Amino acid sequence: MSEPASISLGIATRYATALFELAKDEGALKALEADTTSFSDALAVSDELRAVIGSPVISREDQGKVIAALGAKLGVSALFGNTLALMAEKRRLFVLPQFLANLADQIAAEKGEVTAEVTAARALSAAQSKKLAETLKARVGKTVKLKTTVDETLIGGLVVKLGSTMIDTSVKAKLAALQNAMKEVG
Repeated sequence: MSEPASISLGIATRYATALFELAKDEGALKALEADTTSFSDALAVSDELRAVIGSPVISREDQGKVIAALGAKLGVSALFGNTLALMAEKRRLFVLPQFLANLADQIAAEKGEVTAEVTAARALSAAQSKKLAETLKARVGKTVKLKTTVDETLIGGLVVKLGSTMIDTSVKAKLAALQNAMKEVG
């Protein structure tokens, strides 16, 4: 990991841990989870928001106003809103994506959940998603939430990333392995 990336991750982790501990002490983890999800969703769909939090040209006051307005629109808790206001005041909003991801990880760990990133050749049905989650739960012993994306270049099958483990059952990977085997033969 590069030095600036590790510094950003360190900053994000400190803010996320502090907010998580405060919310846990107040019994507000459900609200924190909802706030984290709504802000993550807003950040994922808004190029303008990503530009505002990452721009060194926009003043901290203007960044704070944008974050406060978005927080009010999303109806975030006072604790979450105050943390974001502090981050804006200290010019730390550039770590917002890492901060939100870290918060989500801490909340999931507290609930005994893990997230599996699933890439499929086509969208999974509800029954397929449920079966996959149950199979992964049996393997890891924790509740598994699926984060599913579609990549048609896989042709068929799945790629599942669960922590440091990756399971690739895609047709694309099997064809690549066959191609490599044929190259070795001659």
